Amino acid sequence: MKTAQLHSWLLALSFVFTHLASAADTAFVKSALEKPILDTDTAWQEVADYTEARVPLMPKVRSAAQWEKEANRLRQDVFDRVIFRDATSQAWRDAKVGVDWQDTIEGGEGYRIKKVRYEALPGLWIPALLYEPTQLTGKVPVMLAVNGHDGLGKAADYKQIRCINMAKRGMLVLNVEWVGMGQLRTEGFVHYRMNQLDLTGVSGIAVHFLAQKRGLDLLLSHPHADSSRVAVAGLSGGGWQTIFFSSLDTRVTLCNPVAGYSSFRTRARYISDLGDSEQTPNDLATVVDYTHLTAMLAPRAALLTHNATDNCCFAAPHALPPLLEAAAPIYHLFGADYKLRHQVNHVPGTHNFLQENREALYRALGDYFYPHDPSFTWQEINVTNEVKTAEQLLVAIPENNLDFHQLAVTAAKQLPRYGEIPSETGKLKTWQKHKRAELAAIVRAQPGKVVATKLGSETQGQIAATWWALRVDDAWTIPAVELVQGSPTETVLLVADNGRKSVSAQAEALLAANKRVIAIDPFYFGESKISKRDFLYALLVAAIGDRPLGLQASQVAGIARWADGEFSKKPVSIHAIGPRASTFTLVAAALEEKAITGIELTNPLKSLHDVIDNNWSVDKYPELFCFGLLEAFDLPQLEALVKPRAVVKK
Repeated sequence: MKTAQLHSWLLALSFVFTHLASAADTAFVKSALEKPILDTDTAWQEVADYTEARVPLMPKVRSAAQWEKEANRLRQDVFDRVIFRDATSQAWRDAKVGVDWQDTIEGGEGYRIKKVRYEALPGLWIPALLYEPTQLTGKVPVMLAVNGHDGLGKAADYKQIRCINMAKRGMLVLNVEWVGMGQLRTEGFVHYRMNQLDLTGVSGIAVHFLAQKRGLDLLLSHPHADSSRVAVAGLSGGGWQTIFFSSLDTRVTLCNPVAGYSSFRTRARYISDLGDSEQTPNDLATVVDYTHLTAMLAPRAALLTHNATDNCCFAAPHALPPLLEAAAPIYHLFGADYKLRHQVNHVPGTHNFLQENREALYRALGDYFYPHDPSFTWQEINVTNEVKTAEQLLVAIPENNLDFHQLAVTAAKQLPRYGEIPSETGKLKTWQKHKRAELAAIVRAQPGKVVATKLGSETQGQIAATWWALRVDDAWTIPAVELVQGSPTETVLLVADNGRKSVSAQAEALLAANKRVIAIDPFYFGESKISKRDFLYALLVAAIGDRPLGLQASQVAGIARWADGEFSKKPVSIHAIGPRASTFTLVAAALEEKAITGIELTNPLKSLHDVIDNNWSVDKYPELFCFGLLEAFDLPQLEALVKPRAVVKK
């Protein structure tokens, strides 16, 4: 064979071997990244353990006076630390709001229906219907009728039937629309957009509370309203409104939540009970559990209604006992055991406020509001032929009625506050010190202490893979895959919105550049993604006082510190892929100024304002709705906290 031919043949053979080796390396990197590290449901079990352990328990009290003092303190703390925690919600609370009475339509025998709208806060109108007896003398009991997640809202037949029945018994009943339902069933009022307000540092839960409070204000302004006989009742989300509002507003003297809530500790284990944004507002569980709220009804009358085989949520067998166990001893201290009742529905037993449950309410109304009236009957009056259509019950509301999204857009306009970044080096360092502490407080940064366990290793060709379980703060197990080729000069943490299984191409490129790669799945991503109703657990994490964004950033920062020490002080940088991973990586680098030497962000957000401008909801991007983050920081301010280290954006 001629020399030239031999050379050509050797080059071809070398190309084939190189290609085969490259293909083998690619396959090995991919398989290494995809290899399972965590046991099935580890992420779910850990978040359930974490949240349950941080829910407050009922205090030990020995007298009614002691509990009354404690209950008053808890109410005030809920108002100060949860509902009206910011200047905007406080301004809503203190604002003068309007009431607009509209036309009156005929009801059935003995009552009429008056259409009305009222402002929960300036510019946000709630449509409502007042069921008013035609013959009124003296003072009569009143009922605030709230509804849950029913698209028909105030027009739902089972709700109309109970309103009519109570009006026929001589009560004033206000049937209010709930935000996101009935006439307010709009994109801007979707419950998961409430958290847009939270991002701006404005309490979204204040909207819900004020909608209920203003409704009761209106009802009690009626000249025939008896302020000593005030009831609230509702199903599902209406049951949540009933317990949340009634426990905090002591004007309510009879509370009937129907299939609407359970303890936070119960919810951590029973995924059917995990509540929406309003049911798990930021930091509520740092003050009270729903067990406390139930006990805070004492000594007022309460009827806790649950369904035996509820096909939605809050089934009686698991939801009811912890509530009774918390409240019954408190009622006993007041000598008011008889005022705490419970109803377990078996027919049909599913998620309902049908006749049996309604009749339990009528019986309680008779016992507590009409104890000496022999004419009062608890049997339901058949009023099916008096139920009206949604069109007949339509209340005119402004076309520009405000909603969660519009309120958030307004709140975000001037944010972040005090966002100026000093240009002079000395002033910048002082600014960074103060702002870093502020950021840590906002995201509720954790220690990020890592205990690493090596699970195994394997080498194929020139690439070595090691699998790690990184235990962070003795609460979270973060899966990590270390990849090495040759003698790396530095270490790169690799994170992505789609988890570590999606980063094989980026890992290969980094290996080729002589980098050690550690691909990780922090809280909520990749193998650490919660397998069951994931974003509702993220809401629960915020309710117990932590923030998903802070957990993610703390885990990344802690792993960077571990890698810095584990691999002989080699520089550690982070490559993040996707807007969500880029955001928590930016926060991690802003908080950890030593171990993280720089970051590279692929497809990051342009601004936190994008979350609101694009009308995103918390169910899709839970960590991006960190309470108050945009009030103090947008991405330029976070990037300034990383300086003079590199922030590369692609």
